[in-house]
Amino acid sequence: MSLQNATSNAPLLRGFTANKYAAGQQFESPRRNVFREFNISVKAESSSATAFMAAGQEKRPQNKNGEFYVDTGCIDCGACSWIAQSTFRRIDEHYAVYNQPSCEEQRLEALQAMISCPTTSIHTKSPPGDILQAQMSFPLPIDEKRLPGVYHCGYHSNKSNGTTPYLIIHPKGNILVDSPRYAESLAHYIECLGGARYMFLTHSNSVGDHARWGKRLRCDRIMHVYEVDIYTADIELMLEGQGPWSIFSDFDIIFTPGHTKGSVSLFYKPLKALFTGDLLAVSTDNKLDILKECNNHSVKQQLDCIRHLLDLDFLWILPGHGRRIEFKTLEEKNGTLEKLLASGSGNHQIL
Repeated sequence: MSLQNATSNAPLLRGFTANKYAAGQQFESPRRNVFREFNISVKAESSSATAFMAAGQEKRPQNKNGEFYVDTGCIDCGACSWIAQSTFRRIDEHYAVYNQPSCEEQRLEALQAMISCPTTSIHTKSPPGDILQAQMSFPLPIDEKRLPGVYHCGYHSNKSNGTTPYLIIHPKGNILVDSPRYAESLAHYIECLGGARYMFLTHSNSVGDHARWGKRLRCDRIMHVYEVDIYTADIELMLEGQGPWSIFSDFDIIFTPGHTKGSVSLFYKPLKALFTGDLLAVSTDNKLDILKECNNHSVKQQLDCIRHLLDLDFLWILPGHGRRIEFKTLEEKNGTLEKLLASGSGNHQIL
Protein backbone atom coordinates (compact mmCIF):
# COMPACT_ATOMS: atom_id res chain seq x y z
CA MET A 1 0.00 0.00 0.00
CA SER A 2 1.22 3.47 -0.73
CA LEU A 3 0.41 6.35 1.56
CA GLN A 4 1.70 9.45 -0.14
CA ASN A 5 1.02 13.05 -0.95
CA ALA A 6 -1.27 12.87 -3.95
CA THR A 7 0.06 16.14 -5.38
CA SER A 8 3.80 16.03 -4.87
CA ASN A 9 4.46 12.35 -4.10
CA ALA A 10 6.45 13.61 -1.11
CA PRO A 11 6.49 11.42 1.99
CA LEU A 12 3.91 12.54 4.51
CA LEU A 13 5.09 10.92 7.71
CA ARG A 14 6.28 13.18 10.45
CA GLY A 15 9.75 12.29 11.63
CA PHE A 16 10.80 10.40 8.49
CA THR A 17 13.66 12.09 6.66
CA ALA A 18 14.26 12.36 2.92
CA ASN A 19 17.20 10.00 3.36
CA LYS A 20 14.84 7.25 4.43
CA TYR A 21 11.88 8.05 2.19
CA ALA A 22 12.95 10.12 -0.80
CA ALA A 23 10.42 12.18 -2.73
CA GLY A 24 8.33 9.97 -4.97
CA GLN A 25 9.16 6.79 -3.09
CA GLN A 26 6.30 4.46 -2.27
CA PHE A 27 5.71 4.09 1.44
CA GLU A 28 4.95 0.57 2.57
CA SER A 29 3.33 0.23 5.96
CA PRO A 30 5.77 -1.41 8.40
CA ARG A 31 3.01 -3.57 9.83
CA ARG A 32 0.63 -5.75 7.89
CA ASN A 33 -2.56 -7.00 9.41
CA VAL A 34 -2.61 -10.77 9.03
CA PHE A 35 -5.94 -12.51 9.35
CA ARG A 36 -5.81 -14.81 12.32
CA GLU A 37 -8.13 -17.74 12.77
CA PHE A 38 -9.83 -17.93 16.13
CA ASN A 39 -11.26 -21.05 17.62
CA ILE A 40 -13.33 -19.27 20.23
CA SER A 41 -16.97 -18.84 21.04
CA VAL A 42 -18.37 -15.36 21.46
CA LYS A 43 -20.59 -15.00 24.49
CA ALA A 44 -23.12 -12.31 25.18
CA GLU A 45 -21.18 -9.57 26.92
CA SER A 46 -22.53 -8.42 30.22
CA SER A 47 -23.23 -4.71 30.34
CA SER A 48 -24.84 -2.24 32.67
CA ALA A 49 -26.94 -1.33 29.64
CA THR A 50 -28.90 -4.56 29.79
CA ALA A 51 -30.55 -4.13 33.15
CA PHE A 52 -28.83 -1.77 35.56
CA MET A 53 -28.25 1.96 35.50
CA ALA A 54 -24.96 3.57 36.41
CA ALA A 55 -24.77 4.98 39.91
CA GLY A 56 -26.54 8.31 40.20
CA GLN A 57 -28.63 7.89 37.04
CA GLU A 58 -32.40 7.66 36.94
CA LYS A 59 -34.99 6.62 34.40
CA ARG A 60 -36.14 9.63 32.37
CA PRO A 61 -39.83 10.33 32.99
CA GLN A 62 -40.31 11.04 29.27
CA ASN A 63 -39.99 7.32 28.43
CA LYS A 64 -43.11 5.49 27.34
CA ASN A 65 -43.86 2.65 29.75
CA GLY A 66 -42.54 -0.71 28.66
CA GLU A 67 -39.43 -2.86 28.38
CA PHE A 68 -36.95 -0.28 27.02
CA TYR A 69 -36.06 3.04 28.61
CA VAL A 70 -33.35 5.73 28.62
CA ASP A 71 -31.72 7.08 31.78
CA THR A 72 -30.55 10.57 32.73
CA GLY A 73 -26.96 9.82 31.68
CA CYS A 74 -27.91 10.45 28.02
CA ILE A 75 -25.43 12.88 26.40
CA ASP A 76 -27.76 13.82 23.53
CA CYS A 77 -25.60 12.25 20.79
CA GLY A 78 -28.70 11.07 18.92
CA ALA A 79 -27.32 7.75 17.69
CA CYS A 80 -30.26 5.77 19.06
CA SER A 81 -32.79 7.76 17.04
CA TRP A 82 -31.31 6.89 13.65
CA ILE A 83 -30.42 3.32 14.57
CA ALA A 84 -33.93 2.63 15.90
CA GLN A 85 -36.12 5.39 14.49
CA SER A 86 -39.38 3.78 15.55
CA THR A 87 -38.36 3.59 19.22
CA PHE A 88 -36.24 6.59 20.23
CA ARG A 89 -36.81 10.31 19.85
CA ARG A 90 -35.47 13.54 21.32
CA ILE A 91 -37.84 14.78 24.02
CA ASP A 92 -37.01 17.76 26.24
CA GLU A 93 -33.38 18.10 25.09
CA HIS A 94 -32.41 14.43 25.50
CA TYR A 95 -33.54 11.08 24.14
CA ALA A 96 -36.27 8.77 25.36
CA VAL A 97 -38.42 5.86 24.24
CA TYR A 98 -41.51 7.28 22.53
CA ASN A 99 -42.75 3.91 21.20
CA GLN A 100 -41.94 0.47 22.53
CA PRO A 101 -40.85 -2.03 19.82
CA SER A 102 -43.86 -3.76 18.31
CA CYS A 103 -42.17 -6.42 16.15
CA GLU A 104 -38.95 -8.45 15.98
CA GLU A 105 -37.30 -6.02 13.56
CA GLN A 106 -37.97 -3.04 15.82
CA ARG A 107 -36.76 -4.96 18.86
CA LEU A 108 -33.50 -5.87 17.12
CA GLU A 109 -32.97 -2.22 16.16
CA ALA A 110 -33.64 -1.13 19.75
CA LEU A 111 -31.08 -3.65 21.01
CA GLN A 112 -28.58 -2.42 18.41
CA ALA A 113 -29.16 1.11 19.69
CA MET A 114 -28.65 -0.09 23.26
CA ILE A 115 -25.32 -1.70 22.32
CA SER A 116 -24.26 1.42 20.42
CA CYS A 117 -25.16 3.93 23.14
CA PRO A 118 -21.84 5.50 24.22
CA THR A 119 -22.95 6.03 27.83
CA THR A 120 -24.89 2.75 28.21
CA SER A 121 -27.94 4.88 28.97
CA ILE A 122 -30.43 2.57 27.24
CA HIS A 123 -31.80 -0.27 29.34
CA THR A 124 -34.29 -3.08 29.47
CA LYS A 125 -36.28 -3.97 32.57
CA SER A 126 -34.76 -7.46 32.52
CA PRO A 127 -31.63 -8.82 30.79
CA PRO A 128 -32.60 -9.49 27.15
CA GLY A 129 -32.20 -13.10 26.13
CA ASP A 130 -31.66 -12.10 22.50
CA ILE A 131 -28.79 -9.65 23.10
CA LEU A 132 -26.32 -12.03 21.40
CA GLN A 133 -28.22 -11.72 18.12
CA ALA A 134 -27.82 -7.94 18.28
CA GLN A 135 -24.11 -8.22 19.12
CA MET A 136 -23.58 -10.57 16.19
CA SER A 137 -25.18 -8.07 13.79
CA PHE A 138 -22.19 -5.72 14.10
CA PRO A 139 -20.42 -4.64 11.97
CA LEU A 140 -23.71 -3.92 10.21
CA PRO A 141 -23.78 -3.45 6.40
CA ILE A 142 -25.05 0.03 5.54
CA ASP A 143 -26.34 -0.69 2.04
CA GLU A 144 -25.08 -3.88 0.41
CA LYS A 145 -26.17 -2.81 -3.08
CA ARG A 146 -25.32 0.89 -3.24
CA LEU A 147 -22.51 0.98 -0.67
CA PRO A 148 -20.99 -2.51 -0.74
CA GLY A 149 -18.31 -3.29 1.82
CA VAL A 150 -19.12 -0.34 4.10
CA TYR A 151 -20.27 -1.17 7.63
CA HIS A 152 -21.50 0.61 10.74
CA CYS A 153 -19.50 -0.77 13.67
CA GLY A 154 -21.95 0.22 16.41
CA TYR A 155 -20.40 0.41 19.89
CA HIS A 156 -20.09 4.21 19.89
CA SER A 157 -17.62 5.49 22.46
CA ASN A 158 -18.22 8.07 25.16
CA LYS A 159 -14.53 8.95 24.79
CA SER A 160 -15.43 10.13 21.26
CA ASN A 161 -18.66 11.91 22.23
CA GLY A 162 -20.62 9.19 20.48
CA THR A 163 -18.88 9.48 17.08
CA THR A 164 -20.09 6.92 14.53
CA PRO A 165 -17.37 4.34 13.70
CA TYR A 166 -17.26 2.71 10.26
CA LEU A 167 -15.45 -0.25 8.70
CA ILE A 168 -14.52 -0.34 5.01
CA ILE A 169 -13.72 -3.73 3.46
CA HIS A 170 -11.09 -3.41 0.73
CA PRO A 171 -9.04 -6.07 -1.11
CA LYS A 172 -5.76 -4.33 -0.24
CA GLY A 173 -6.62 -3.93 3.42
CA ASN A 174 -9.61 -2.91 5.51
CA ILE A 175 -9.94 0.54 7.05
CA LEU A 176 -11.60 1.50 10.33
CA VAL A 177 -12.89 5.07 10.25
CA ASP A 178 -12.78 6.51 13.78
CA SER A 179 -12.70 4.35 16.87
CA PRO A 180 -15.52 2.21 18.24
CA ARG A 181 -15.78 1.45 21.94
CA TYR A 182 -13.61 -1.60 22.51
CA ALA A 183 -15.58 -4.83 22.80
CA GLU A 184 -14.34 -8.40 22.42
CA SER A 185 -17.33 -9.49 20.36
CA LEU A 186 -16.90 -6.62 17.90
CA ALA A 187 -13.17 -7.31 17.65
CA HIS A 188 -13.90 -10.95 16.83
CA TYR A 189 -16.38 -10.13 14.07
CA ILE A 190 -14.10 -7.48 12.57
CA GLU A 191 -11.37 -10.12 12.45
CA CYS A 192 -13.80 -12.49 10.74
CA LEU A 193 -14.13 -9.84 8.01
CA GLY A 194 -10.35 -9.68 7.60
CA GLY A 195 -9.35 -7.37 10.43
CA ALA A 196 -8.12 -3.86 9.68
CA ARG A 197 -4.92 -2.63 8.13
CA TYR A 198 -5.52 1.02 8.99
CA MET A 199 -7.50 3.08 11.46
CA PHE A 200 -8.30 6.48 9.97
CA LEU A 201 -8.95 9.06 12.69
CA THR A 202 -10.75 12.16 11.46
CA HIS A 203 -9.76 14.32 14.45
CA SER A 204 -8.71 14.19 18.09
CA ASN A 205 -12.28 14.00 19.42
CA SER A 206 -12.92 10.68 17.68
CA VAL A 207 -9.98 8.57 18.85
CA GLY A 208 -11.93 6.60 21.48
CA ASP A 209 -10.18 3.32 22.28
CA HIS A 210 -7.71 3.68 19.40
CA ALA A 211 -4.78 2.20 21.33
CA ARG A 212 -6.62 -1.02 22.23
CA TRP A 213 -7.86 -1.45 18.68
CA GLY A 214 -4.41 -0.79 17.26
CA LYS A 215 -2.91 -3.44 19.51
CA ARG A 216 -5.66 -6.01 18.92
CA LEU A 217 -5.92 -5.63 15.15
CA ARG A 218 -2.26 -4.70 14.59
CA CYS A 219 -3.40 -1.84 12.39
CA ASP A 220 -1.59 1.43 11.71
CA ARG A 221 -3.39 4.55 12.86
CA ILE A 222 -3.57 7.64 10.64
CA MET A 223 -4.18 11.17 11.94
CA HIS A 224 -3.05 14.70 11.17
CA VAL A 225 -0.12 15.88 13.27
CA TYR A 226 -2.12 18.93 14.41
CA GLU A 227 -4.45 16.56 16.28
CA VAL A 228 -1.75 14.57 18.06
CA ASP A 229 -1.51 14.95 21.84
CA ILE A 230 -0.21 12.96 24.78
CA TYR A 231 -2.88 10.30 24.27
CA THR A 232 -2.05 9.75 20.60
CA ALA A 233 1.70 10.39 20.55
CA ASP A 234 2.36 6.83 19.37
CA ILE A 235 0.20 7.12 16.23
CA GLU A 236 2.04 5.29 13.45
CA LEU A 237 1.19 7.56 10.50
CA MET A 238 1.03 11.32 11.05
CA LEU A 239 -0.09 13.53 8.19
CA GLU A 240 1.77 16.80 7.64
CA GLY A 241 0.83 19.80 5.54
CA GLN A 242 -2.43 20.29 3.67
CA GLY A 243 -2.45 17.23 1.42
CA PRO A 244 -4.25 15.73 -0.30
CA TRP A 245 -2.85 12.29 0.44
CA SER A 246 -3.82 8.89 -0.90
CA ILE A 247 -4.36 5.37 0.42
CA PHE A 248 -4.06 2.76 -2.30
CA SER A 249 -5.58 4.25 -5.47
CA ASP A 250 -9.17 4.32 -4.20
CA PHE A 251 -8.98 6.71 -1.25
CA ASP A 252 -8.05 10.36 -0.94
CA ILE A 253 -7.42 11.96 2.43
CA ILE A 254 -8.65 15.56 2.33
CA PHE A 255 -7.51 18.26 4.75
CA THR A 256 -10.74 19.75 6.13
CA PRO A 257 -9.83 21.94 9.13
CA GLY A 258 -12.32 24.10 10.95
CA HIS A 259 -14.09 21.92 13.48
CA THR A 260 -10.56 21.29 14.76
CA LYS A 261 -7.22 22.53 13.47
CA GLY A 262 -6.24 19.25 11.82
CA SER A 263 -9.54 17.60 10.86
CA VAL A 264 -9.37 15.33 7.82
CA SER A 265 -11.99 13.53 5.71
CA LEU A 266 -11.74 10.28 3.77
CA PHE A 267 -13.03 10.16 0.19
CA TYR A 268 -13.76 6.64 -1.12
CA LYS A 269 -13.71 7.46 -4.82
CA PRO A 270 -15.18 4.31 -6.45
CA LEU A 271 -18.29 4.53 -4.24
CA LYS A 272 -18.42 8.35 -4.24
CA ALA A 273 -18.60 8.25 -0.44
CA LEU A 274 -17.19 10.93 1.86
CA PHE A 275 -16.48 10.15 5.51
CA THR A 276 -16.55 13.62 7.01
CA GLY A 277 -15.95 13.26 10.73
CA ASP A 278 -17.42 16.41 12.29
CA LEU A 279 -16.95 18.58 9.21
CA LEU A 280 -20.63 17.84 8.53
CA ALA A 281 -23.52 16.36 10.46
CA VAL A 282 -26.90 15.24 9.11
CA SER A 283 -30.29 15.73 10.76
CA THR A 284 -33.37 13.53 10.76
CA ASP A 285 -34.85 15.42 7.80
CA ASN A 286 -31.62 15.21 5.78
CA LYS A 287 -30.56 18.77 6.59
CA LEU A 288 -26.85 19.46 6.98
CA ASP A 289 -25.25 21.11 9.99
CA ILE A 290 -21.73 22.04 11.08
CA LEU A 291 -22.19 21.57 14.85
CA LYS A 292 -21.30 25.23 15.30
CA GLU A 293 -21.77 25.11 19.05
CA CYS A 294 -19.12 22.37 19.23
CA ASN A 295 -16.55 24.06 16.99
CA ASN A 296 -13.06 23.92 18.48
CA HIS A 297 -11.14 26.01 15.96
CA SER A 298 -12.71 28.17 13.22
CA VAL A 299 -16.27 28.24 11.87
CA LYS A 300 -15.10 30.32 8.90
CA GLN A 301 -12.44 27.76 7.99
CA GLN A 302 -14.96 24.94 8.34
CA LEU A 303 -17.38 26.68 5.96
CA ASP A 304 -14.53 27.35 3.52
CA CYS A 305 -13.75 23.61 3.47
CA ILE A 306 -17.41 22.81 2.83
CA ARG A 307 -17.38 25.28 -0.08
CA HIS A 308 -14.52 23.30 -1.64
CA LEU A 309 -16.70 20.18 -1.50
CA LEU A 310 -18.82 21.66 -4.29
CA ASP A 311 -16.07 20.55 -6.69
CA LEU A 312 -15.80 17.02 -5.28
CA ASP A 313 -17.61 14.16 -7.03
CA PHE A 314 -19.40 12.39 -4.17
CA LEU A 315 -23.00 11.35 -3.49
CA TRP A 316 -22.77 9.87 0.01
CA ILE A 317 -22.06 11.71 3.26
CA LEU A 318 -21.15 9.43 6.16
CA PRO A 319 -20.80 11.84 9.09
CA GLY A 320 -19.39 11.46 12.55
CA HIS A 321 -22.75 12.47 14.01
CA GLY A 322 -26.24 12.11 12.62
CA ARG A 323 -27.74 10.15 9.77
CA ARG A 324 -25.83 9.21 6.66
CA ILE A 325 -27.28 10.68 3.51
CA GLU A 326 -27.26 9.71 -0.18
CA PHE A 327 -27.88 12.28 -2.90
CA LYS A 328 -29.41 11.28 -6.22
CA THR A 329 -27.31 13.69 -8.28
CA LEU A 330 -24.35 16.02 -7.94
CA GLU A 331 -26.76 18.90 -8.47
CA GLU A 332 -28.77 17.81 -5.44
CA LYS A 333 -25.59 17.46 -3.39
CA ASN A 334 -24.33 20.89 -4.36
CA GLY A 335 -27.71 22.49 -3.82
CA THR A 336 -27.81 21.08 -0.29
CA LEU A 337 -24.29 22.31 0.45
CA GLU A 338 -25.10 25.75 -0.93
CA LYS A 339 -28.14 26.03 1.37
CA LEU A 340 -25.93 25.18 4.33
CA LEU A 341 -23.35 27.76 3.29
CA ALA A 342 -26.06 30.39 2.88
CA SER A 343 -27.37 29.71 6.39
CA GLY A 344 -23.90 29.88 7.91
CA SER A 345 -24.43 26.95 10.26
CA GLY A 346 -27.61 24.96 9.67
CA ASN A 347 -28.82 24.85 13.28
CA HIS A 348 -30.88 21.70 12.76
CA GLN A 349 -31.39 19.06 15.41
CA ILE A 350 -28.91 16.26 14.82
CA LEU A 351 -30.65 12.92 15.16
